[in-house]
Amino acid sequence: ETLQRIVSTLVNKNDEIHNFIDMLNHTISNVQVNSSNAISELDEEFDGLYSVLHEMKGSMANTIQQEEARKIQALQDQLSQCSRALESSEELLELAVQSLDIKNPVELLEAARQIKDSVTVASAFRLSLKPKVSDSMTHMMVDFALEKRMLQAVKFLPVPKAPEIDVAACLVADNCITISWRMPEEDSRIDHFVLEYRKTNFDGLPRLKGEQRWELVDYIKATQYTLSGLKFDTKYMNLRVQACNKAVAGEYSDPVTLETKAFVFSLDSTTSHLNLKVEDTYVEWDPTGGKGQEKIKGKENKNRSNTASPKRSTNSPRASARGGRDRFAGESYTVLGDTAVESGQHYWEVRAQKDCKSYSVGVTYRNPGKFDQLGKTNSSWCIHINNWLQTTFSAKHNNKAKTLDIPVPDRIGVYCDFDGGQLSFYNANSKALLHTFRTKFTQPLLPGFMIWCGGLTVSTGLQVPSAVKTLQKSENGLGGSTSSLNNVA
Repeated sequence: ETLQRIVSTLVNKNDEIHNFIDMLNHTISNVQVNSSNAISELDEEFDGLYSVLHEMKGSMANTIQQEEARKIQALQDQLSQCSRALESSEELLELAVQSLDIKNPVELLEAARQIKDSVTVASAFRLSLKPKVSDSMTHMMVDFALEKRMLQAVKFLPVPKAPEIDVAACLVADNCITISWRMPEEDSRIDHFVLEYRKTNFDGLPRLKGEQRWELVDYIKATQYTLSGLKFDTKYMNLRVQACNKAVAGEYSDPVTLETKAFVFSLDSTTSHLNLKVEDTYVEWDPTGGKGQEKIKGKENKNRSNTASPKRSTNSPRASARGGRDRFAGESYTVLGDTAVESGQHYWEVRAQKDCKSYSVGVTYRNPGKFDQLGKTNSSWCIHINNWLQTTFSAKHNNKAKTLDIPVPDRIGVYCDFDGGQLSFYNANSKALLHTFRTKFTQPLLPGFMIWCGGLTVSTGLQVPSAVKTLQKSENGLGGSTSSLNNVA
């Protein structure tokens, strides 16, 4: 048995060595191939450089030839002018010599006057006897001493250094993260940057286990980038950046962790009315399904008396939070969120289907009555939209309604400041304020939704928008109440 184990160990070791030899041979082959590729790329780069130099030489030689032609043309024009002036001067000189032989004083005087007038206007006396251009071409000379030194300094591309993330310039707002970075020193060879990010629930450095994979954004040309359209369903986000030149990528920057905590909840189907079909973030009116389920449930209740459903055990946290209530009934077509607001400032949005006849959006304390409707109790607050026959838009609380004389937006934003005792509703597109309740919340709040004939989609994991924060500061600065339906619970 011992010998068999030794033989088995030797066989395994031999297999390992064979595999390692194959790997080494493969690596040698790759080195040769990659070396040939590098030489080919080097040839291409130098051929490109030769081409640029050849093109520059042709362009500069053409410029010299143009300057030569310009100078020669200027000198030839001046030569032609001098030749014409000389010819005219010689004719005048010959005429003057002939005039000296005239014997008649009157004729001599007239001839002399004519010669004098001709000399006065003669072109020979207006010529500049200096070349218009010089024969020097020294201004067309070049000095490649600097370029030669630069070419002699050409080396293989260095690996870029790791960027440095400017945490102070990073911003988390409006469901976006803007990250900014800089290079530790100027590097003109940087071609682009690569950004990687991943969500996490840990506020420290990235961990090796239990983390999501990195998401990548490539070919970023600037030193800043904005990740938009995010859902902040975790508390933090890790980010890191690397610089790349044409050939190689450098090391990643030290990762930074930015806080992205936001309120995340799903619709709790165990709290919904039987006439509602509920998914995680969507609820839809379903009258036929509800009636069928009510009949089935009635038969089950007769057969099993008070036996609880195994899926809805009263020992579960949700069941105990509801005080044993399984569903809403009657005309309380309601579903609640599965996570309570107990502190802080939170924001979520709701979009209704275009053909939705009636719906309410708001919050309620944990244990509304089975037949209670949002806004008709002193423990719930909402805005209500009724599109049946004619459109009405109102804010409701404690069975009192205040008509809102403004257009109904297609998307509604809900802002809840639990500690500040404030519940505000916004046009989620324009961030215009629709209505504000002010009160003192004494119990945890659950998001609540009522729907009849239609459907609602809920968006959670959202940051409080900057525009909403600004409006809140302005509104709080004004003081006073913005609702006649408020109460101090």
